[in-house]
Amino acid sequence: MKTTLALLTALAVAGTAAPAFAGTCPAGQEGSNPLAGAATMPAKVTDEVLSTVDLGPEINVNGRSLRLRKLVLQPGGVVPMHSHADRPALIMTASGTVTEYSSKCLVPIVHHAGDVSTETNNVTHWWKNTGKTVAILYSSDVHNDGKDTRNAMQ
Repeated sequence: MKTTLALLTALAVAGTAAPAFAGTCPAGQEGSNPLAGAATMPAKVTDEVLSTVDLGPEINVNGRSLRLRKLVLQPGGVVPMHSHADRPALIMTASGTVTEYSSKCLVPIVHHAGDVSTETNNVTHWWKNTGKTVAILYSSDVHNDGKDTRNAMQ
């Protein structure tokens, strides 16, 4: 009985602890970053839409789709500066290492394989593969289908 109670207590405490998220802005480094010198053109990157779901018939959110994309960044590859206003996303680094330059962080954020980044409406950022190997990212976002998408990174 004591063992069960101790285990339940440990699980309850663990469940209420604030999680530590890899690939986030380091503590004390949060702040406004104007992103001077940000990359504005894609380089050494491919962006493939793997699948989409029209959210109109699914959940009555017309003009929106849920997308899953695969981005492959060669060493030195760049996903140019873009905003997530109107387009929330979750981005998983599947392999390699990439560096994110965010409007909400004073220092670069390094993402390693397995890290997931949450992108919300108040984020503008750009990414660069500063490593020596290919980096693969999977991005799932709620896309505004009526928005101009000539920039392949949107």
